[in-house]
Amino acid sequence: MPEYWLELSVTADPEAVEAISEVMSRYASGGVAIEEPYELVDDGQVALPMPGAPVVVRVYVPSDPAGEEAHARIAEGMWHLRQIGAGNISDISVRRLAEEDWANAWKEHYHVTHLGKRTVIKPSWREYAPQPGEAVVELDPGMAFGTGLHPTTRNCILALEDVIKPGDRVIDVGCGSGILSLAALKLGAASVLALDVSAVAVEATRANADANGVADRIDVQLATLAGAAGEPFTPLPHDISILGPEISAFDIVLANIIARVIAQLAPALLRASRPGGVVIASGIIADRRHEAEEPLRAAGMVNIREFLEGDWVTLAGTRGDA
Repeated sequence: MPEYWLELSVTADPEAVEAISEVMSRYASGGVAIEEPYELVDDGQVALPMPGAPVVVRVYVPSDPAGEEAHARIAEGMWHLRQIGAGNISDISVRRLAEEDWANAWKEHYHVTHLGKRTVIKPSWREYAPQPGEAVVELDPGMAFGTGLHPTTRNCILALEDVIKPGDRVIDVGCGSGILSLAALKLGAASVLALDVSAVAVEATRANADANGVADRIDVQLATLAGAAGEPFTPLPHDISILGPEISAFDIVLANIIARVIAQLAPALLRASRPGGVVIASGIIADRRHEAEEPLRAAGMVNIREFLEGDWVTLAGTRGDA
């Protein structure tokens, strides 16, 4: 391990975060840390979201020739993004950290966060006394996943809180750190099937489920749903489309991905829902809403509600053949 690390960070408008993360992740193997804007309350222990404010995106590279090359490549990528007018991207801020400081540097940016009306995300190293009726999820996202403050996550939680009932069966397509799966279980779901195409995400979700004491109620698989043509969208060891009658047995279907993937999976997302069940689709940039909504409607999604925040849209509706 190198003795020193470089923390590279930029601030930008929320709509530029996806492009910045994609560029940074090419050259920083440790993952991208996204710090959504927040206001600290309760003596600095609780973070309240500040929608629309600039976002900080960070990566860590070794302080050696390879890290300096990564720094130069990332700087070049940020320059190109600025040339196409992407989201008021700042110059790169650089901080040099010793190995022992780097190991915990990202933790300072994570706080207790209130999502929705009663869901609370708590890092394990923070103290928090839950209020009556709150569902507390203990989540250590590390550097590979965000804080849970992203508008898509908040809106998914809002939609989930509105519809979930004790005993519901939930499927989470693209589970990431497992934040939505764990929230569903803490809000009363009986079981969750969590799928992701990333082995890192699968292991993170399993670890977070174990930390929350719900590992016996969640099945986490390296898998995805079948796509529009009936073929697996991504060839993986498990294709949920082979589960037979159970494919229509879920009360709630969660898909916090991106518009293009939601469009490809739309028929499978609706098939996964029981008749009258709820489908919550998120990760949709407002300008691409039609790319996701039209295929969802064509697949049978009705009674669609929208949850808007800034440039992000979450769509929640029901399977129409109840």
